[in-house]
Amino acid sequence: MTLIDETTSAPTGGPALAQVRRVTTPLPGPRSAEILARKSDAVAAGVAHSMPVSVVAAGGGVVVDADGNSLIDLGSGIAVTTVGNAHPKVAAAVAAQAAQFTHTCFMVSPYESYVEVAEALNRLTPGDFAKKSALFNSGAEAVENAIKIARKHTGRQAVVAFDHGYHGRTNLTMALTAKSMPYKSGFGPFAPEVYRVPGSYPLRDGLTGPEAAARAITLIEKQIGAGNLAAVIIEPIQGEGGFIVPADGFLDAIVEWSRANDVVFIADEVQTGFARTGAMFASEIFGIEPDLITTAKGIAAGLPLAGVTGRAEIMDAAHAGGLGGTYGGNPIACAAALAAIDAFENDGLIERARQIGEILFARLNDIRENDPRIGEVRGHGAMVAAEFVNPETGEPDAALTAAVAKACVAEGVIVLTCGTFGNVIRFLPPLSIGDDLLGEGLDVVAAALAGA
Repeated sequence: MTLIDETTSAPTGGPALAQVRRVTTPLPGPRSAEILARKSDAVAAGVAHSMPVSVVAAGGGVVVDADGNSLIDLGSGIAVTTVGNAHPKVAAAVAAQAAQFTHTCFMVSPYESYVEVAEALNRLTPGDFAKKSALFNSGAEAVENAIKIARKHTGRQAVVAFDHGYHGRTNLTMALTAKSMPYKSGFGPFAPEVYRVPGSYPLRDGLTGPEAAARAITLIEKQIGAGNLAAVIIEPIQGEGGFIVPADGFLDAIVEWSRANDVVFIADEVQTGFARTGAMFASEIFGIEPDLITTAKGIAAGLPLAGVTGRAEIMDAAHAGGLGGTYGGNPIACAAALAAIDAFENDGLIERARQIGEILFARLNDIRENDPRIGEVRGHGAMVAAEFVNPETGEPDAALTAAVAKACVAEGVIVLTCGTFGNVIRFLPPLSIGDDLLGEGLDVVAAALAGA
């Protein structure tokens, strides 16, 4: 099969794959079906997959499977390939670093690229104060270490997370995560001293930001006690919970209360970070300066890397040897991160995220005006979601959401569902996608909803 078409290459980033939607076999095709059968035999059943394909190439705004089907990518590997898959800068940096050395362990023999990534994170994250960073492998690992750092700094143990939040699949991060299935069910007991309070969900709670914050703060003070609390952790825009955008003033009030009570405010920007929302970090949109920020996903364009960045005096609380890990800040991942950060800063990708957001909002709201089954379109930049509801009751409609997603996949468009109630489709296209391809993908979504 022919994968390369130089005349229809991606507008920015990625190999020169033909930027077309092409479904020539049922999904999965015979070759993908064979590989997926092998997966079933060889891979643990708990490692599920949502797309019935086996991928052989990706770039621009498409993913190509083993049978030559070319799918429009509206998921970016869950917000990971933000700069585009196989971005030329990233691919070149990875190849060059792999030819030099693949590993030494930074805790044994340090290298400059780790330091350079830390310097970039300290510079790019919100807040005009002295910062330091530490690098890890995954978003969950970053969150775990942020909690460790906050506990060491404050000498306290309790941690507050919020309804609808998602923070990972390790034991501590499962405790922080709200949704039971599929992330927590049957895997307990979970780490102690983790408490959950309601956040801000304007479509469903009807509260202003200050009202929602006051509700949360009252529960924290009365049921946990500020003097026992090490940290508050929240996604500025909640990801797996449904791309929930808090009402204006909510995050400001939580940050202000945290400052007044010497509680570390942690912004989990694993999904929202690195230009995804039309700002380098979503915290900038809300005008907040977190004490600590966790990052991963888009930081290294698909290479395993994560970070914790924050106030120097908090980051330095851990004793020597208290932070780290064999692979944390792997040199190949650091090379990928530096190349991706170069692209974010110098290739107009923040503006591109805003342009994509304008297209997504315009088209999805147009559909919503004629179909009350879309209860709300929300998000920022290239991180947008549609929540599906029963138009008569406003209750979540997970069955409709699943039907729309299934129809999109059958027509060659990758979409991801999310939400505590399973009734949200999230749109996370790579910033390298072209307008025409994005529009075609949204055409498929509209047709799938009309036919559901």
